[in-house]
Amino acid sequence: MIVSMSIRVAIVEDHEPTRNLWSSLIGKAGGFEFTRAFGDAESAIAALPALAPDVVLVDINLPGASGIECVRRLKPQMTGTQFMMITVYEDVDHVFEALASGATGYLLKSASPEEMLDAIREVQAGGSPMAGNIARKVVQSFYSKEAAPSNEPALTAREREVLELLARGDLYKEIADTMGITVTTVASHIRNIYEKLHVCSRAQAVARFIKLPR
Repeated sequence: MIVSMSIRVAIVEDHEPTRNLWSSLIGKAGGFEFTRAFGDAESAIAALPALAPDVVLVDINLPGASGIECVRRLKPQMTGTQFMMITVYEDVDHVFEALASGATGYLLKSASPEEMLDAIREVQAGGSPMAGNIARKVVQSFYSKEAAPSNEPALTAREREVLELLARGDLYKEIADTMGITVTTVASHIRNIYEKLHVCSRAQAVARFIKLPR
């Protein structure tokens, strides 16, 4: 029996022409399977857990509950699904709020079709795709935030280095190669980071990292 390795993708987008464009793009692209599109967060929240797609593209600005609220409510039920925000917003606050909600990637609606497909592949492979100009703003903000309260958890220098590479979107193997350590050691550092920050995902760890003293 041949098992399909296609990436199953769902969409949450209220603008019908955009929704149809994304649906058509994914449905026609090799290696992808379009599952279903939703025009609002409420219908997506009701139906997506049963569909269990691999990746969900979510617009931030939805009628009723926002895309960020949609992800925040779905992620605990769909731990194996990756959520990627597709939006017009470039400001860091929206990025951090999306990451804290459980989103793994953040792409602008101005992205080309190939950029979108590449981002879906990347997020499914364990990466955290982010538009280049947004990623630069995120990195810059690491060094412009005011110092956090003294009761914030203390990370070691190596843990900070691992976390910054995670924030950049690097995979475990890429982090290991950059730091000259094994993938097992990277995983150990990440377990310690999650424990110290009281988080359970890369996105939540990155969101907390922004608040840590430099």
